[in-house]
Amino acid sequence: MHNKQRDKIKKNGLNPLKKWIILIFSLFVSSIVAGCTQARENTDDNATQSLVNKSEKTQILTTFLPVYLFTKAVAGDVANVEILVPPGTDVHDYQATPDNVRAIATAKILVKNGLGMEEFLTDTVKNAENSQLVEIDASKGIKVIDDDIVTAGEKTEKDHNHKHEHSQGNPHVWLDPVFAKQQVINIRDSLIVADPENKDIYQTNAAAYIQELENLNNDFQQTLKKTPNCTFITFHDAFIHLAKRYQLQQIAVVELPEDQLSPTDVQTAINAVKKYKVKALFSEPGVDNKLLNSLSQDLNLTLYPLNSLENGEKNPQYYFQAMKSNLENLSAGCK
Repeated sequence: MHNKQRDKIKKNGLNPLKKWIILIFSLFVSSIVAGCTQARENTDDNATQSLVNKSEKTQILTTFLPVYLFTKAVAGDVANVEILVPPGTDVHDYQATPDNVRAIATAKILVKNGLGMEEFLTDTVKNAENSQLVEIDASKGIKVIDDDIVTAGEKTEKDHNHKHEHSQGNPHVWLDPVFAKQQVINIRDSLIVADPENKDIYQTNAAAYIQELENLNNDFQQTLKKTPNCTFITFHDAFIHLAKRYQLQQIAVVELPEDQLSPTDVQTAINAVKKYKVKALFSEPGVDNKLLNSLSQDLNLTLYPLNSLENGEKNPQYYFQAMKSNLENLSAGCK
Protein backbone atom coordinates (compact mmCIF):
# COMPACT_ATOMS: atom_id res chain seq x y z
CA MET A 1 0.00 0.00 0.00
CA HIS A 2 2.69 2.45 0.95
CA ASN A 3 4.75 1.60 -2.09
CA LYS A 4 1.74 2.19 -4.37
CA GLN A 5 1.15 5.63 -2.79
CA ARG A 6 4.76 6.63 -3.25
CA ASP A 7 4.63 5.53 -6.88
CA LYS A 8 1.49 7.60 -7.39
CA ILE A 9 3.12 10.70 -5.88
CA LYS A 10 6.18 10.29 -8.06
CA LYS A 11 3.94 9.90 -11.07
CA ASN A 12 1.99 13.06 -10.33
CA GLY A 13 5.09 15.14 -9.38
CA LEU A 14 5.42 17.21 -6.18
CA ASN A 15 2.83 16.80 -3.47
CA PRO A 16 0.38 19.70 -2.95
CA LEU A 17 2.06 20.92 0.22
CA LYS A 18 5.41 21.38 -1.47
CA LYS A 19 3.75 23.10 -4.36
CA TRP A 20 2.18 25.64 -2.03
CA ILE A 21 5.48 26.17 -0.25
CA ILE A 22 7.26 26.84 -3.53
CA LEU A 23 4.50 29.16 -4.72
CA ILE A 24 4.50 31.18 -1.50
CA PHE A 25 8.30 31.44 -1.52
CA SER A 26 8.29 32.66 -5.12
CA LEU A 27 5.73 35.34 -4.32
CA PHE A 28 7.75 36.43 -1.27
CA VAL A 29 10.97 36.79 -3.30
CA SER A 30 9.12 38.69 -6.00
CA SER A 31 7.71 41.14 -3.47
CA ILE A 32 11.17 41.76 -1.99
CA VAL A 33 12.66 42.46 -5.41
CA ALA A 34 9.82 44.77 -6.29
CA GLY A 35 10.15 46.56 -2.96
CA CYS A 36 13.88 47.06 -3.37
CA THR A 37 13.37 48.43 -6.86
CA GLN A 38 10.74 50.86 -5.59
CA ALA A 39 12.96 51.87 -2.66
CA ARG A 40 15.81 52.62 -5.03
CA GLU A 41 13.51 54.66 -7.20
CA ASN A 42 12.19 56.57 -4.17
CA THR A 43 15.73 57.20 -2.95
CA ASP A 44 16.78 58.48 -6.34
CA ASP A 45 13.68 60.67 -6.52
CA ASN A 46 14.32 62.06 -3.02
CA ALA A 47 17.96 62.81 -3.81
CA THR A 48 16.97 64.53 -7.04
CA GLN A 49 14.28 66.51 -5.26
CA SER A 50 16.76 67.51 -2.55
CA LEU A 51 19.14 68.86 -5.17
CA VAL A 52 16.32 70.68 -6.90
CA ASN A 53 15.09 72.19 -3.64
CA LYS A 54 18.59 73.30 -2.72
CA SER A 55 19.17 74.89 -6.10
CA GLU A 56 15.79 76.61 -5.93
CA LYS A 57 16.49 78.19 -2.53
CA THR A 58 17.47 81.84 -2.52
CA GLN A 59 21.25 82.22 -2.31
CA ILE A 60 22.13 84.80 0.38
CA LEU A 61 25.62 85.96 1.26
CA THR A 62 26.46 87.82 4.46
CA THR A 63 29.67 89.62 5.30
CA PHE A 64 30.66 88.62 8.84
CA LEU A 65 29.28 86.87 11.91
CA PRO A 66 26.73 89.30 13.45
CA VAL A 67 25.19 89.98 10.03
CA TYR A 68 25.08 86.23 9.37
CA LEU A 69 23.35 85.55 12.70
CA PHE A 70 20.61 88.11 12.06
CA THR A 71 20.09 87.05 8.44
CA LYS A 72 19.98 83.36 9.29
CA ALA A 73 17.46 84.06 12.04
CA VAL A 74 15.13 85.77 9.54
CA ALA A 75 15.67 83.42 6.60
CA GLY A 76 15.51 80.16 8.52
CA ASP A 77 15.56 77.18 6.16
CA VAL A 78 13.98 78.79 3.10
CA ALA A 79 17.29 80.22 1.91
CA ASN A 80 20.92 79.17 1.75
CA VAL A 81 22.77 81.67 3.95
CA GLU A 82 26.56 81.79 3.72
CA ILE A 83 29.28 84.01 5.22
CA LEU A 84 32.20 85.71 3.46
CA VAL A 85 34.52 86.55 6.36
CA PRO A 86 35.22 83.48 8.52
CA PRO A 87 34.42 84.01 12.23
CA GLY A 88 37.54 85.06 14.09
CA THR A 89 38.98 86.89 11.09
CA ASP A 90 39.41 90.64 11.56
CA VAL A 91 36.83 92.21 9.27
CA HIS A 92 38.32 95.69 9.70
CA ASP A 93 41.29 94.93 7.45
CA TYR A 94 39.94 91.89 5.60
CA GLN A 95 41.29 91.18 2.12
CA ALA A 96 38.85 89.49 -0.25
CA THR A 97 39.69 86.14 -1.83
CA PRO A 98 38.89 84.71 -5.27
CA ASP A 99 36.33 82.46 -3.55
CA ASN A 100 34.58 85.59 -2.26
CA VAL A 101 34.35 86.96 -5.79
CA ARG A 102 32.95 83.68 -7.13
CA ALA A 103 30.41 83.48 -4.32
CA ILE A 104 29.14 87.00 -4.97
CA ALA A 105 28.99 86.30 -8.70
CA THR A 106 26.37 83.56 -8.16
CA ALA A 107 24.47 84.98 -5.18
CA LYS A 108 21.09 86.65 -5.38
CA ILE A 109 21.39 88.73 -2.20
CA LEU A 110 24.31 90.22 -0.26
CA VAL A 111 23.70 91.47 3.29
CA LYS A 112 26.24 93.80 4.89
CA ASN A 113 26.50 95.68 8.16
CA GLY A 114 27.31 98.92 6.39
CA LEU A 115 28.61 102.15 7.94
CA GLY A 116 31.97 101.52 6.29
CA MET A 117 32.62 98.31 8.22
CA GLU A 118 33.26 96.18 5.14
CA GLU A 119 35.70 98.21 3.07
CA PHE A 120 36.71 95.15 1.06
CA LEU A 121 33.26 94.90 -0.52
CA THR A 122 33.44 97.74 -3.04
CA ASP A 123 36.08 96.22 -5.30
CA THR A 124 34.95 92.66 -4.60
CA VAL A 125 31.38 93.29 -5.76
CA LYS A 126 32.69 95.15 -8.79
CA ASN A 127 34.95 92.23 -9.73
CA ALA A 128 32.09 89.75 -9.33
CA GLU A 129 30.15 91.46 -12.16
CA ASN A 130 26.77 90.28 -10.87
CA SER A 131 24.28 92.77 -12.28
CA GLN A 132 21.37 90.95 -10.60
CA LEU A 133 22.84 91.13 -7.09
CA VAL A 134 20.63 92.73 -4.44
CA GLU A 135 22.64 94.48 -1.71
CA ILE A 136 21.05 94.93 1.71
CA ASP A 137 22.45 97.51 4.15
CA ALA A 138 21.45 96.26 7.61
CA SER A 139 22.29 99.61 9.23
CA LYS A 140 20.14 101.76 6.97
CA GLY A 141 18.49 104.54 8.96
CA ILE A 142 20.53 103.99 12.13
CA LYS A 143 22.06 107.17 13.53
CA VAL A 144 25.46 106.35 14.96
CA ILE A 145 27.89 108.10 17.27
CA ASP A 146 30.95 109.81 15.83
CA ASP A 147 33.94 107.53 16.02
CA ASP A 148 36.29 109.46 18.29
CA ILE A 149 38.41 107.51 20.71
CA VAL A 150 37.94 108.75 24.26
CA THR A 151 40.86 108.44 26.63
CA ALA A 152 40.60 109.57 30.23
CA GLY A 153 37.36 111.28 29.31
CA GLU A 154 38.79 113.48 26.56
CA LYS A 155 38.82 113.19 22.79
CA THR A 156 42.30 112.60 21.47
CA GLU A 157 44.07 111.91 18.23
CA LYS A 158 44.63 108.32 17.31
CA ASP A 159 47.96 106.89 18.36
CA HIS A 160 48.22 104.43 15.49
CA ASN A 161 47.99 104.66 11.73
CA HIS A 162 45.20 102.24 10.86
CA LYS A 163 44.20 101.44 7.29
CA HIS A 164 40.60 101.25 8.42
CA GLU A 165 38.85 104.30 9.82
CA HIS A 166 35.22 104.62 10.86
CA SER A 167 34.54 107.58 8.59
CA GLN A 168 30.77 107.06 8.72
CA GLY A 169 30.63 106.83 12.51
CA ASN A 170 31.16 103.86 14.79
CA PRO A 171 29.79 100.81 12.92
CA HIS A 172 29.49 98.40 15.88
CA VAL A 173 25.73 98.84 16.08
CA TRP A 174 24.95 95.13 16.54
CA LEU A 175 26.22 95.32 20.14
CA ASP A 176 23.28 97.58 21.05
CA PRO A 177 20.16 95.35 21.27
CA VAL A 178 17.94 98.22 20.10
CA PHE A 179 20.08 98.86 17.03
CA ALA A 180 20.28 95.09 16.51
CA LYS A 181 16.49 95.02 16.38
CA GLN A 182 16.53 97.70 13.67
CA GLN A 183 19.06 95.65 11.71
CA VAL A 184 16.80 92.61 11.86
CA ILE A 185 13.86 94.74 10.68
CA ASN A 186 15.94 96.11 7.79
CA ILE A 187 17.00 92.61 6.79
CA ARG A 188 13.43 91.30 7.03
CA ASP A 189 11.94 94.08 4.93
CA SER A 190 14.63 93.85 2.27
CA LEU A 191 14.36 90.06 2.01
CA ILE A 192 10.61 90.37 1.51
CA VAL A 193 11.18 92.76 -1.40
CA ALA A 194 13.84 90.54 -2.95
CA ASP A 195 12.03 87.24 -2.27
CA PRO A 196 8.30 87.96 -1.82
CA GLU A 197 7.30 84.29 -2.08
CA ASN A 198 8.70 83.68 1.41
CA LYS A 199 7.24 86.84 2.96
CA ASP A 200 5.25 85.02 5.66
CA ILE A 201 8.23 82.98 6.79
CA TYR A 202 10.48 86.02 6.97
CA GLN A 203 7.89 87.90 9.00
CA THR A 204 7.31 85.02 11.40
CA ASN A 205 11.00 84.32 11.97
CA ALA A 206 11.84 87.99 12.41
CA ALA A 207 9.01 88.51 14.90
CA ALA A 208 10.33 85.72 17.14
CA TYR A 209 13.90 87.04 17.03
CA ILE A 210 12.79 90.63 17.62
CA GLN A 211 10.90 89.53 20.72
CA GLU A 212 14.09 88.01 22.08
CA LEU A 213 15.98 91.23 21.33
CA GLU A 214 13.36 93.24 23.19
CA ASN A 215 13.69 90.90 26.17
CA LEU A 216 17.47 91.29 26.03
CA ASN A 217 17.18 95.07 25.98
CA ASN A 218 14.93 94.90 29.02
CA ASP A 219 17.47 92.71 30.83
CA PHE A 220 20.23 95.24 30.11
CA GLN A 221 18.07 98.13 31.30
CA GLN A 222 17.00 96.45 34.53
CA THR A 223 20.49 95.22 35.39
CA LEU A 224 22.64 98.22 34.47
CA LYS A 225 20.34 100.83 36.00
CA LYS A 226 21.75 99.59 39.32
CA THR A 227 25.18 100.98 38.35
CA PRO A 228 24.46 104.30 36.58
CA ASN A 229 27.26 106.30 34.97
CA CYS A 230 29.70 103.43 35.28
CA THR A 231 32.93 104.11 33.40
CA PHE A 232 34.66 101.09 31.92
CA ILE A 233 37.89 100.66 30.00
CA THR A 234 38.15 98.59 26.82
CA PHE A 235 40.93 97.95 24.32
CA HIS A 236 38.63 98.28 21.30
CA ASP A 237 36.06 101.00 20.64
CA ALA A 238 33.31 98.49 19.82
CA PHE A 239 31.04 99.17 22.80
CA ILE A 240 30.30 102.88 22.46
CA HIS A 241 26.66 102.39 21.35
CA LEU A 242 25.97 99.87 24.09
CA ALA A 243 27.44 102.27 26.65
CA LYS A 244 25.33 105.20 25.50
CA ARG A 245 22.15 103.11 25.42
CA TYR A 246 22.49 102.13 29.08
CA GLN A 247 24.02 105.35 30.42
CA LEU A 248 27.53 104.00 30.82
CA GLN A 249 30.78 105.49 29.55
CA GLN A 250 33.28 103.55 27.51
CA ILE A 251 36.91 104.61 27.55
CA ALA A 252 38.46 102.98 24.48
CA VAL A 253 42.23 102.80 24.60
CA VAL A 254 42.53 101.95 20.89
CA GLU A 255 40.20 102.09 17.91
CA LEU A 256 40.83 98.57 16.64
CA PRO A 257 41.71 95.38 18.53
CA GLU A 258 45.41 94.59 18.37
CA ASP A 259 47.49 91.53 19.09
CA GLN A 260 50.05 93.63 20.91
CA LEU A 261 49.41 96.81 22.88
CA SER A 262 51.91 99.66 22.69
CA PRO A 263 53.41 101.38 25.73
CA THR A 264 51.19 104.36 24.85
CA ASP A 265 48.10 102.16 25.07
CA VAL A 266 49.14 100.91 28.48
CA GLN A 267 49.86 104.41 29.75
CA THR A 268 46.47 105.60 28.46
CA ALA A 269 44.75 102.88 30.45
CA ILE A 270 46.70 103.82 33.58
CA ASN A 271 45.79 107.49 33.17
CA ALA A 272 42.10 106.62 32.77
CA VAL A 273 42.12 104.47 35.89
CA LYS A 274 43.66 107.31 37.87
CA LYS A 275 41.13 109.85 36.65
CA TYR A 276 38.01 107.73 37.16
CA LYS A 277 36.90 105.34 39.83
CA VAL A 278 37.37 102.40 37.50
CA LYS A 279 36.90 98.99 39.06
CA ALA A 280 37.61 96.72 36.11
CA LEU A 281 39.24 96.36 32.71
CA PHE A 282 37.52 94.66 29.78
CA SER A 283 39.26 92.76 27.02
CA GLU A 284 38.24 90.77 23.95
CA PRO A 285 39.60 87.37 22.98
CA GLY A 286 42.74 87.73 20.89
CA VAL A 287 44.09 90.83 22.62
CA ASP A 288 47.39 90.57 24.49
CA ASN A 289 45.83 89.15 27.65
CA LYS A 290 49.17 88.38 29.29
CA LEU A 291 50.01 92.07 29.30
CA LEU A 292 46.49 93.00 30.38
CA ASN A 293 46.53 90.45 33.19
CA SER A 294 49.79 91.92 34.42
CA LEU A 295 48.39 95.44 34.09
CA SER A 296 45.21 94.56 35.97
CA GLN A 297 47.24 93.05 38.79
CA ASP A 298 49.46 96.14 39.02
CA LEU A 299 46.36 98.36 39.14
CA ASN A 300 44.54 95.99 41.51
CA LEU A 301 41.67 95.63 39.02
CA THR A 302 39.81 92.60 37.69
CA LEU A 303 40.08 91.82 33.98
CA TYR A 304 36.75 90.71 32.46
CA PRO A 305 36.03 89.42 28.95
CA LEU A 306 33.75 91.43 26.67
CA ASN A 307 32.67 89.84 23.39
CA SER A 308 32.29 91.94 20.23
CA LEU A 309 30.68 88.94 18.46
CA GLU A 310 33.09 89.02 15.55
CA ASN A 311 34.01 85.47 16.49
CA GLY A 312 31.86 82.61 17.73
CA GLU A 313 29.21 80.09 16.74
CA LYS A 314 27.12 80.26 13.57
CA ASN A 315 23.88 79.78 15.46
CA PRO A 316 21.45 82.72 15.68
CA GLN A 317 20.99 81.98 19.38
CA TYR A 318 24.70 82.54 19.95
CA TYR A 319 24.04 86.29 19.83
CA PHE A 320 21.92 86.09 22.98
CA GLN A 321 24.36 83.78 24.75
CA ALA A 322 27.27 86.14 24.12
CA MET A 323 25.32 89.29 24.97
CA LYS A 324 23.99 87.86 28.23
CA SER A 325 27.55 86.96 29.16
CA ASN A 326 28.58 90.55 28.33
CA LEU A 327 25.80 91.82 30.58
CA GLU A 328 26.94 89.65 33.48
CA ASN A 329 30.53 90.84 33.12
CA LEU A 330 29.58 94.50 32.76
CA SER A 331 27.39 94.27 35.83
CA ALA A 332 30.14 92.62 37.83
CA GLY A 333 32.77 95.09 36.66
CA CYS A 334 30.63 98.14 37.41
CA LYS A 335 29.78 97.18 40.99
